[in-house]
Amino acid sequence: MTYLIDRRLQGKNKSAINRERFIRRYKGQIKDAVTRAVKGRSITDIENGEKISIPVKDINEPNFGHANGGVRETIHPGNKDYMKGDQVQRPKGGGGGSGKGKAGNSEETSEDDFIFELTREEFLNVFFEDLELPNMVKTQLTATKEYRNQRAGYNISGTPSNIHVLRSLRGALGRRIAVGGKPRKRLKEAEQELLALLLVADEKDSRVIALRKEIHHLRSRILAIPFIDPFDLRYSNRIKVPKPSSQCVMFCIMDVSGSMDEEKKDAAKRFFILLYLFLERAYEKVDVVFIRHHTSATEVDEEEFFHSRESGGTVVSSALNLLTKILHERYPSSDWNAYVAQASDGDNWDSDSVTCRELLVNTIMPAVQYYAYVEITDGPAQNLWEEYTQIPEVHPHFAMQKIESPADIYPVFRELFKKQPK
Repeated sequence: MTYLIDRRLQGKNKSAINRERFIRRYKGQIKDAVTRAVKGRSITDIENGEKISIPVKDINEPNFGHANGGVRETIHPGNKDYMKGDQVQRPKGGGGGSGKGKAGNSEETSEDDFIFELTREEFLNVFFEDLELPNMVKTQLTATKEYRNQRAGYNISGTPSNIHVLRSLRGALGRRIAVGGKPRKRLKEAEQELLALLLVADEKDSRVIALRKEIHHLRSRILAIPFIDPFDLRYSNRIKVPKPSSQCVMFCIMDVSGSMDEEKKDAAKRFFILLYLFLERAYEKVDVVFIRHHTSATEVDEEEFFHSRESGGTVVSSALNLLTKILHERYPSSDWNAYVAQASDGDNWDSDSVTCRELLVNTIMPAVQYYAYVEITDGPAQNLWEEYTQIPEVHPHFAMQKIESPADIYPVFRELFKKQPK
């Protein structure tokens, strides 16, 4: 057997080219493995890499070898059955053992899978490929931290524009009291002594002259104390602190009635994952709240959110009412930025759709940053969609899109997170 080995120098990372070639060659198997991994993963764990298992039979490489045909002479040491000139029949099905049998069971055959570990970037590139956003992670999801100036006490140095007048005058007053306290006390005593002495002595008395000199000296000393000194100046100190927008909450709302099958739930999960990836890059802290509904709404964990199924009708307003309650009790708009993603097949009671629109326009939209609604269906628009089309006229940060295939998810994000004209 002949092996071809590429020994060309490739810089520090010699396996980079071979790795890219391997990913391109086995793209189908890797994509299937990533799809299986996404279904079994948590939303908050989607950014990690993944170990991809590929059957050995799928990675066989072409090779050159010598054929076994023709006349060959071999020597078998210790042979007792054959003599020179005897003809030996070829083994049926090939010769030799393959070593593929399982231990303890020679009837079953198996091969160890080839384990290939994808990096975080490679995993996301494969995951985003069929959503038509190969450069989204590198460009539009770039996060920049924003800060705001906040008062943080006072400094003894700074620019004239930051002088705090009241604090400076307060310091000057305290300094004048501290420095001139004893002279003022002595001045008051000396003036009283002079008045008492003048009652029994004249102006030429040495004691009177001495007291007048002391009083003059004390007054000069007090007048020499400056009204304000550079030492008294205090400057407002301002520091940069992250804006309250450094934390956000992501609400995932999904219809789990009988009409939402596993395929639609999988499309909804991909939509939620994309939104989480964006928020996780833009904010330091991201809370995720899962709300599922059919005729009634409940807050659940992620496992129950995606894998539990209900039967019966759909009342979307129950989920919006629960959303309003959670926003008011746990995520006030003064401290949190709220993002809502709602996935549904559009099925809802006619009268309830009007209630949903009123709740969104009057209560929910003023309290959230963005609201994205996706209707996962390939049929005609239903009454909930018709009611929701009236909301963007009042609240431009409401986006909606119909999803018929996974490639339709990205337009929602393009509409939701596109740069606004300045």
